[in-house]
Amino acid sequence: MRTEPSHGAASLHQIGSSINYYLQTTTKTLLIVRFLARSKISSHMLPDTAIIVLGFIGLILGADKFVFGASGLARNLGISPLMIGLTIVAFGTSAPEIFSSAVAALNNTPELAIGNALGSNLFNIGVALAVAAIISPLRPPESLVKKEIPALLLVTVITGVLLLDLYLGYFDALVLLAITIFFGYRLFRKRVRTATVAVMEEPSPTTVSNLRAMVYLVLGLALLVLSAEALVAAASSIAETLGVSAAIIGLTVVALGTSLPELAASVTCVLKGHHDLAIGNIIGSNILNLLVVLPFPGLLAPGPVEFALVARDYTFVLILTMLLAFFCYRAVKKGRMIGRKYGAVFLSIYCLWFTVMILQV
Repeated sequence: MRTEPSHGAASLHQIGSSINYYLQTTTKTLLIVRFLARSKISSHMLPDTAIIVLGFIGLILGADKFVFGASGLARNLGISPLMIGLTIVAFGTSAPEIFSSAVAALNNTPELAIGNALGSNLFNIGVALAVAAIISPLRPPESLVKKEIPALLLVTVITGVLLLDLYLGYFDALVLLAITIFFGYRLFRKRVRTATVAVMEEPSPTTVSNLRAMVYLVLGLALLVLSAEALVAAASSIAETLGVSAAIIGLTVVALGTSLPELAASVTCVLKGHHDLAIGNIIGSNILNLLVVLPFPGLLAPGPVEFALVARDYTFVLILTMLLAFFCYRAVKKGRMIGRKYGAVFLSIYCLWFTVMILQV
């Protein structure tokens, strides 16, 4: 029996329905933007919007230069390429979220940092992975199901338990940091698959001198810090102008901008046939967002958490994460792939969350 082709029409129908649903949501959003464009608010928001765009560009460029310099310096010091890929490159793709959240916490806007972490996880599965699956069906490796998927589920559930009291403080941050240290210890102890080296598709920095590597490292770090500072300030200003909470800006504008590296990496991996890396990139980024990003507001600006962030946004994060785990387990067990219809499901859920959030706002 032909099982795969029989799903073709259904898959196309799912994609069409998701695109139509997304277009309807986008139309509503554009109507809001059009209204703002006709009002005096838009003139006040224009400079902040420009700063946000420049901040996104700075974060991406800063992360790129930081990774290039750090990996070049690490190679010169004799650190293996595999370990560089698992540490420096992994940190580089999550650097925008980490730095913007740290600055937000320092500026006493912890809700922006929390919204950034949850919004990035929503975008990573609901858009980045969905687009990758729609472009080309993904085949998750068995090792992913045995290690990374359980880790993501565990971290997501623990995060939900910590947020149940609607407070993020020192204890919560220390718990997340302890889990981070434990995972880091396990990572350095165990041997990992050499396929991860394929993440580093950029030119080999083996010929980069220590001086040049240090220049790139410092330049990238400075660009990350300055861009994050500008981005958070502009986003907070827009939130104040629109009369919405900083959490909403973190969930949407900031999360979208800081998740661009994950989207680009996933699409690139799919186009090059690295399906395991496309899924692994999303899972690793989501784990880092919860374990590394959330401790910043807990340590630097402890305080109450908005009810909507837990009841609405975290709930959708949990739903998408559990669906991802289910689809991966099912694909490995039955020898199938995460195809276009599953990508359409992820995208539909993200559009549903976005619609609910806009209506509530």
